[in-house]
Amino acid sequence: MLATHKIPHLTPQEYFEWEAQQDIRYEYFDGQVFAMTGGSLPHADIALNLASLLRQSLQRRCKVRNSDAKVGITDTGPFVYPDVSVTCDQRDWTAQKFSRYPCLIIEVLSPGTEAYDRGEKFSLYRRLESLQEYVLVGSETKFVDLFRRSQAGEWTFIPYVEGDDIELTSVGLTIPVNLIYEDVLMLQNDNNPDNKLISNI
Repeated sequence: MLATHKIPHLTPQEYFEWEAQQDIRYEYFDGQVFAMTGGSLPHADIALNLASLLRQSLQRRCKVRNSDAKVGITDTGPFVYPDVSVTCDQRDWTAQKFSRYPCLIIEVLSPGTEAYDRGEKFSLYRRLESLQEYVLVGSETKFVDLFRRSQAGEWTFIPYVEGDDIELTSVGLTIPVNLIYEDVLMLQNDNNPDNKLISNI
């Protein structure tokens, strides 16, 4: 995510109108917009696998949305773009601009945004009363970090690795970690910079 300094302070409505005319996506915080840059192919493949696995099982019960769909932390922002979001709230099914009541949010990590996804962005997502689980998925090594909210509002951390099955209680599904990485080419520990996969987000 890169700050866009040349854009004047925008109201939420001005932001929606302005972004609709842009070639790339922008997140919105307190009147400022931030450009969303592209990611690596493994990042894209992992996100697509996740969205496909979820949609196949949930299409009659919940709405699964990809990284083109905004989530509004409140009705007036911030507005952010998760890699995958799932909402089972009927109010979101007819929404036109953003989801407000996701129960599950997934971010595929990249070197440039991992700290943001684990820190500031997770802090924003925790403001969503509807959110039950937040999932971080590695794009250079195979791991999944799941954060689950208890009825008391406390967050529990559950790590998963290759070979494990992830229990997503928010949507009543169990997904094998191996399926998340199916057909994903992950190059690592390669000393040849011409062959190393580099993420730009």
